[in-house]
Amino acid sequence: MSKLVIVESPAKAKTIKKYLGEDYNVIASMGHIRDLPKGQIAIDFDNNFKPRYINIPGKSKLIKELKELSANSDMVYLATDPDREGEAISWHLAHILKLDTQQENRVTFGEITKKGIAEGMANKRTIDMDLIDAQQARRVLDRIVGYKLSPFLWKKVKGGLSAGRVQSVAVKLIVDRHREIERFIPQEYWNVDAVLSPSGSAKKFKARYQGTDGKKVTVENEAQALQIKQESENADFVIEKITKGERKRVPAPPFTTSSLQQEASRRLGFTALRTMRAAQTLYEGVEVQGYGTLGLITYMRTDSLRISDEAYFAAKNYIGEKYGDRYVPGYRRNYKSKANSQDAHEAIRPTNVNITPQLAYGSLTGDVAKLYKLIWERFMASQMADCVQETVNVDISAGRHRYKATGYTVLFDGFTALYEEQTDEKKEKETALPPLENDTKLKLREIEAEQKFTQPPSEYTEATLIKALEENGIGRPSTYAPIIHTIIERGYVERNAKKLVPTALGITVNDVLASQFDDIVNIKFTAGMEDSLDKIESGDREWTRVIREFYDIFRADLEKAEKEMEGQKVKVPDEVTDEICELCGKPMVIKNGRFGKFMACSGFPECKNTKKIVKYAKGACPKCGGRMLTLTSKRGRIFYACENGTECGFMSWEEPTDKVCESCGSTLFKKAAKGAQPHCIKEGCPAAAPAAPVARGRKKKTDK
Repeated sequence: MSKLVIVESPAKAKTIKKYLGEDYNVIASMGHIRDLPKGQIAIDFDNNFKPRYINIPGKSKLIKELKELSANSDMVYLATDPDREGEAISWHLAHILKLDTQQENRVTFGEITKKGIAEGMANKRTIDMDLIDAQQARRVLDRIVGYKLSPFLWKKVKGGLSAGRVQSVAVKLIVDRHREIERFIPQEYWNVDAVLSPSGSAKKFKARYQGTDGKKVTVENEAQALQIKQESENADFVIEKITKGERKRVPAPPFTTSSLQQEASRRLGFTALRTMRAAQTLYEGVEVQGYGTLGLITYMRTDSLRISDEAYFAAKNYIGEKYGDRYVPGYRRNYKSKANSQDAHEAIRPTNVNITPQLAYGSLTGDVAKLYKLIWERFMASQMADCVQETVNVDISAGRHRYKATGYTVLFDGFTALYEEQTDEKKEKETALPPLENDTKLKLREIEAEQKFTQPPSEYTEATLIKALEENGIGRPSTYAPIIHTIIERGYVERNAKKLVPTALGITVNDVLASQFDDIVNIKFTAGMEDSLDKIESGDREWTRVIREFYDIFRADLEKAEKEMEGQKVKVPDEVTDEICELCGKPMVIKNGRFGKFMACSGFPECKNTKKIVKYAKGACPKCGGRMLTLTSKRGRIFYACENGTECGFMSWEEPTDKVCESCGSTLFKKAAKGAQPHCIKEGCPAAAPAAPVARGRKKKTDK
């Protein structure tokens, strides 16, 4: 008896085939097999928005093979991913292969392991038409906006532009933040810190000025700061009150798609797309020495924080054996998912906690190894005991002025023995304090007065944008990575270091859409549409009615915009540079062409001078003294080369710094790894030495 199992990818097919055995033939559909055609809207507006699907060009040979295998099989199982897109792929496969959608031939795997596959095959079901309707609704909505709004932008801004229902809202968030930063007016303030020591002790600690005469005071200028400093220097510093307390720090929950993308961005510097590629590999299956081929993590598109009983007890046993009973909480942690989360899948976790990152390093490399370590440590820490800290707050008087010192000591490290979450929030630095007693005098070492200015909010990074999208209900776990990728590809947003900054084009398009299509780029409206899609998925709303309600609003906005902007063309402003045209003396501006950005003379068309955009790095070439250029390889990796090109030939993957070698005066270079120190690389310099090798996610077998 032959059985056919259809999945999306060859890697997944290979892993599943190993567990199902010879009676099963497992083949990959290579993603979607049927879709809306490109170049036409393919939506029948007069027939309840019926989509017109076609077989994807280039897949004829695969479709023929699938049909032959299906005809020669006693049973066909549709085992695509357990989400909207996966359900849609199964539905299209059923259509092409003429399978009965009422037959229980749909199987899903929460994890690609022996246990996960056995559970999936034991829980066969029919295709979920509510999921299909939700996916179709999203597809039709996005097609209507893209194919109706893009031509409007071609006429009113420039040809070749495109608009997206959710992507346009993401651009608006970035533009609004950028303008908030531009409008920000810094306010001056001063920090006044006393450096103190207990009597008879050499240990120093800092106490910060809080106020005068019992009132909280903000130091606004230098004169005020110097007055406080002078009066404090002539006063006795006396401990008025010591307050000790105890606080518990709770571990972060296991990863969801959103939190995984955010933490991988902060900790590893990964883009959302890069994170999801590595996660897909870990889910679909890799070869691990001693374990064979298996999926190392559960399904990676989820917003649930739930974990299975089996995973909980496995983690509990491992923690007890590895760290001791003190590190095992006396109760089971239950993390609460967000109100609008889908609970069909578990949180992202390792499928086998005994496959530690150290054990897996012999089999995993690069991004996959780094991400597995992050997922494994986060999950294990989420099941460990709280970190317990003793806090100390010391109130100190200096005449009529008041100072305060804060610190803490760790009484029990708990989960922090393994993992601590990184955040984007800046916290007040706390330090360990020496032994102190009430009503004792302190020795003043010095008083530091430092000028500061209030800071604007930061530009979005991928991590903070994903957080904002999630908090505002924009998109869903599977869409965050494509949203960011799309707005960068379209040239609406640039990645500057880790910051997402709107381009002149992005700002112009956003302003046109915001002025004419406030409903479409409105955050609350878009979040409401996401909620409607969720209701379609749960069977509480009919998908064509949701589309009709949206389209009536959108069509009215489009007609109004066409009328109001008739005959108008909005110009995208040029970005003026500091470069001067060597032919006519006018400023050079940055323009977008078919092959990316370039510099052109602002005197065009009288002057047609153009040149490549050059980005200079710090320091000088250690070989010839020329300026260093920042360049990008074909694979997207940044490197540095001498401006004198082949005449010099120097290049380096290490970043030049503004520091120089004490021996030869040459620029010092630094590896990108965390904690790497600048070092000299000039050939022949006695101080030059290769930097210590940086671990790339693989350890030697001799390591323990």
